[in-house]
Amino acid sequence: MNVKEISFDIKYKANGKKYNCQSAQCEHFSLNYSIEDGVLKMSVIPTAKVEFLNFDVKLPYKYKSENRIFVNGYQSWTDSMEYAPDEKMSELTRITRALFTSPLGNRIGLSKSGDNLFWTYPRKRGIFYGWSYGYVRNGNSVEIFGSLSERSGYTVFTFDCYADLVIISKELQGVVYDSEKTLMEVAFVEGEYDEAFDEYFRKMNVTSRESKKRVGYTSWYNYYSHINEEVINRDLSSIADQEIKFDCFQIDDGYQQAIGDWLITDKNKFPHGMKAVADSIHKNGMLAGLWLAPFAGTKRSQLFREHRDWFIKDKHGKPYNTGHNWGGFYSLDIYNPDVRSYLKHVFDVVLNEWGYDLVKLDFLYGACVLPIHGKSRGEIMCDAMDLIRECCGDKLVLGCGVPLMPAFGKVDYCRIGSDIHLKWNNRKYTMREDVSTPHAVCNSIFRRHLDGRAWKNDPDVFLLRDNNIGMTFKQRKMLAKVNSTFGSLLFISDDVSLYKEEQKIALKETFEPKQVKILSAGFERKDVMKADYIQNGERKTMRFNVRTGEELD
Repeated sequence: MNVKEISFDIKYKANGKKYNCQSAQCEHFSLNYSIEDGVLKMSVIPTAKVEFLNFDVKLPYKYKSENRIFVNGYQSWTDSMEYAPDEKMSELTRITRALFTSPLGNRIGLSKSGDNLFWTYPRKRGIFYGWSYGYVRNGNSVEIFGSLSERSGYTVFTFDCYADLVIISKELQGVVYDSEKTLMEVAFVEGEYDEAFDEYFRKMNVTSRESKKRVGYTSWYNYYSHINEEVINRDLSSIADQEIKFDCFQIDDGYQQAIGDWLITDKNKFPHGMKAVADSIHKNGMLAGLWLAPFAGTKRSQLFREHRDWFIKDKHGKPYNTGHNWGGFYSLDIYNPDVRSYLKHVFDVVLNEWGYDLVKLDFLYGACVLPIHGKSRGEIMCDAMDLIRECCGDKLVLGCGVPLMPAFGKVDYCRIGSDIHLKWNNRKYTMREDVSTPHAVCNSIFRRHLDGRAWKNDPDVFLLRDNNIGMTFKQRKMLAKVNSTFGSLLFISDDVSLYKEEQKIALKETFEPKQVKILSAGFERKDVMKADYIQNGERKTMRFNVRTGEELD
């Protein structure tokens, strides 16, 4: 990449007025930039207080019809896949977007989990955008365009196949620049798929904290929040009786008094408390896991009632709704010293007093829904993940519902797709973070490059049971096969005491250790996924329809 090829499209505010600028030398600032060792470094040198409304760096790029373009979704659940240059991204309908961004939608937290409130989908074919990094693939060779850090603000890469451009944008809302600061560090890496991603992560200086693939159980996808001590002990006992060894047993949502009250156990459900549950899990030879949404609190929680001032506030000074789940929830301001002390206390009790070995931390995006305290969303999320790691020490962390790059190297495992549905293809989707088995499967395949580099990938659960399920057994086995081939955290959510022989065989096949090397994976044609890989020294091919779950010859 040649610096002479770079152009700009910048909109900003200074001295109470709005300005447009198409160069590195603007009336109220200048940009200092260079490309060294394949990294574009750019800083701003302001001569007045400057707030960027739009910051685009444009690079010429010649696309070919055989290219495939990967764009990384905003957070864990956002659909992320490859596109052909003449395709169109999935998007909200105009009516749905209008509802989500309306005063009503904003008040009840519709679609706060996505980027709808602060980024605009392209509505044309051949224009694709993603967060933090993306690539253009030709065969097994890729050219990666990737931020090295989101601490200055999120980086958005737009691949415009008709204008023959790659546009690098910075999401800098809420930041005022009055001194020299770094705006971006973007790497350009070319090579074979795995070698290129190895080099990209080397440039980021990020390594995976965890190298072990684990198998286990979570309570969520059979009972959801309707759990109690009897159900958990029954499933724990059933798993302990199996010949197959489980590494981890994780309790999900439903044990606590309310969202936010993590240390106040629902005594009607768990009369002996959560330490007793962890002790029972340990006695059965497994790591004990517990779910929390550490930044979240609902109005009915004691946390919100007693510490309303701890939560992120809108411009009117009122608590800001950060999501519609549980009837709406609010998120803690991580820069409040009392909040930081409180969170450290929560994790100390859960991890040390109760004795849990792993925490699944969910809805983490809530920390950065609004830019606050003069910080961008990207900086806030980076600070939030630093706080999480500080609180958890060396204990295992499974991240979920989190914008990905700020969590690189900070969590041990991370969800890289949406929640699965109990049916394979349940309905039409209204937003890109919806519960969807096809989206979860596609993300497992197209985000496979994160496994072992940023963390170990959690593809979400697979289910083999016959009750409370809308998938055929062939579909259930297909999901298990995808997860075990592409994922590193293999959880079920079944009462295994009800398994028949065919289910026990399928579980053993899925859980047994495998050495897998992916040679190639992608859409062979519309809806048909093909993957070539080597498993335990044997070359294999997997072909299936992502919309139906049907395995193809």
